[in-house]
Amino acid sequence: MAAALWWRSITPSNDRDWAPDVARMTTGSLSLATHSGKRATIETSSTAPLASDATELVTLHNVRNFTWRSETDIDERWETRHYDLAQLSSVDLIVSYWTIPAIAHTLVSFGFDDGRHVVFSVEIRKEKGEEFSEIGGFLKRFELSVVAADERDIIGVRSKVRDEKVFLFRTQLNAADRRALFLAYIDEANTLAATPRFYHTLTANCTTIVFGMMQRIIGDLPWDYRLLASGYLPNYVYDLGGLDTRYDFAILERMGYVSRRVNAALSDAAAADAKEASGVEFSRAIRVGIPELSGKN
Repeated sequence: MAAALWWRSITPSNDRDWAPDVARMTTGSLSLATHSGKRATIETSSTAPLASDATELVTLHNVRNFTWRSETDIDERWETRHYDLAQLSSVDLIVSYWTIPAIAHTLVSFGFDDGRHVVFSVEIRKEKGEEFSEIGGFLKRFELSVVAADERDIIGVRSKVRDEKVFLFRTQLNAADRRALFLAYIDEANTLAATPRFYHTLTANCTTIVFGMMQRIIGDLPWDYRLLASGYLPNYVYDLGGLDTRYDFAILERMGYVSRRVNAALSDAAAADAKEASGVEFSRAIRVGIPELSGKN
């Protein structure tokens, strides 16, 4: 009884001495703008049809855009960004490996017609000096956070600074599902900012939370062990027809290995002293050699 009471007494919080990369929490809002200039905020879960003269605009607060030279040598930038959902044109699955093949971190990148990308990542919210631990993830050690970030930041730190192996896969989501997933991430981010929640190694992590979003959007997705062994998630999505099935998975995986291109793009920018190198150029460079999807809608 005492142990149960103690366990219940451990509650999540958004008020701690956080590590710099999770010091702020992403939030977002959706508004409708008309040609006449009128603008009104609406719920991100809204499914009401748009008026013919209305545009859906998303504002994201606290988008991370750090420049990383090492884990401790960082230029910190948090930005407010605006996106037109009518221009949301792609969703890419990104997985980053640092240990055995079964373990990876899942990220999702949303691309727009103007070449910009923003990545969402479900992460543990470490306090200063804390390190990730799978065991700690069972023991209410870490809170959850949804981080929205520039690709140069969140892919670059994993590949170049942490020496992780990063793979990128184009997904087959249609326009309606791309929109729904983008707004689902914002809903999740807003919920966590308002009501803190603990990370759990098995049930509330970077993969299972995204699976829950997709289950609500698409429905009837089968449960599979690869949802727990997140390093095999791309194989699972491929088997469901969610990746480019014109190629065998092994070929897709080989084409989608982006770490060398990521590191080269960051090194080129550093050599040129391009402190504000174009994020659009970076996103284009790391996708060289990955075929565009055919018949995208």
